[in-house]
Amino acid sequence: MRLTVLALDGVFDTGLCAVLDALNTAKELAAAQQSGAGPHFEIDVIGMRRDVRTALGLRVPVKPVSAMERPDWLVMPALGIKIPEQLASTFARRDVIDAMALLRQSHADGVKIAAACKATFVLAESGLLNGQEATTTWWLAPLFRQRYPEVQLDSARMLVPSGDFTTAGAAMGHLDLALWLLNQASPDLASVVASYLLVDARPSQAPYMIPDHLARADPLVERFERWARGRLAEGFSLDAAADALATGTRTLQRRIEAVLGKSPLSYFQDLRVERAVHLLRTSRLDIEAIATEVGYADGATLRALLRRRLGRGVRELRGEKANHI
Repeated sequence: MRLTVLALDGVFDTGLCAVLDALNTAKELAAAQQSGAGPHFEIDVIGMRRDVRTALGLRVPVKPVSAMERPDWLVMPALGIKIPEQLASTFARRDVIDAMALLRQSHADGVKIAAACKATFVLAESGLLNGQEATTTWWLAPLFRQRYPEVQLDSARMLVPSGDFTTAGAAMGHLDLALWLLNQASPDLASVVASYLLVDARPSQAPYMIPDHLARADPLVERFERWARGRLAEGFSLDAAADALATGTRTLQRRIEAVLGKSPLSYFQDLRVERAVHLLRTSRLDIEAIATEVGYADGATLRALLRRRLGRGVRELRGEKANHI
């Protein structure tokens, strides 16, 4: 899973760090798994300018936009703006105008986009949220509704997935957003990351810090993921999965769709593609052997699937070994 974080000048320090801490914790934990069967993450930070500083003046090391490889998700943390009247002038900034153009082009190229807190205003200003559901920071909800009447704002929710977009609420909503993104790759790993960053036996932080995501954590979905990763080569059977997890097929189908937004079969196929890409980048196995490893009849079928799902062929994926885990 490739995730690119777009840091605009004046980015909100807590938001940027919360997203990067969660994503990099997941990357390190996934890399530490001995089996190599877990998810694999590539995380980049890009900027519209070479010199990007946070709202508190700290320098952010960023790659130029020209160096961005097509990510699965482009993630935009909030700007550190406290006064609503400053938002309108922010939209006139050259780097923000260029960022909105990047968002539009990236979406046209098939990239999904996530934004939190005041970054939802930048996403809405780009026009991409028109006709979509969204949320934003609670104290700017009236301004958001007034400025973007074509966006279906639901400010009562901390996190709102809608089509190719996901938006999150105020400050700590960045962590909800990061955990939600991780959940798309691995509910099991997202739960572990949450336990590292959020869950503490000491009670003081619990009423304030545990997000909606944890309240909705689903052990059945996590067990399904572990079951699926262990039998990618054997093929998928909903009945076999339900039997192994001691549940009914309808219950399993409903819970997977509620948590992941896709069917059990679709998620199983996602895991197959993920594993195939990892083997292409990290092993010398030929495409036929990799197809066998992930349960496809032949290399031609796998080639077609990779091209359809990722827009890249085997040679391109083989060449992307640098900076992968």
